[in-house]
Amino acid sequence: MKLLFDQNLSRKLVTRLSDIFSDCSYVQLHKLAEQTDTQIWEFARANDFCIVTQDADFAERSRLYGSPPKVVWLRCGNAPTNQVEAILRNGSEAIQELLTNSNLHCLELY
Repeated sequence: MKLLFDQNLSRKLVTRLSDIFSDCSYVQLHKLAEQTDTQIWEFARANDFCIVTQDADFAERSRLYGSPPKVVWLRCGNAPTNQVEAILRNGSEAIQELLTNSNLHCLELY
């Protein structure tokens, strides 16, 4: 699975994390910035993306509907990109487990 960074995150994460997550993308690269959460959800499902977000709405969808798509919910508030990158790097093993374990649907990272 690939990671799709929501618009509430920096697009710089795509290149900064390419060494550990080679298939990263950003919602704006797919013309999804002005789309609804439902449209982003459906795009992620159709294109085998895992949504990475700070938006609780995607975590709620995951609880209601399961996956796909899977969701990484970042619980760090309005943090600088360097801090978000560090959280994702530190959580890379947990993210890999999320992506490969069919019983997991959402991962919260702090």
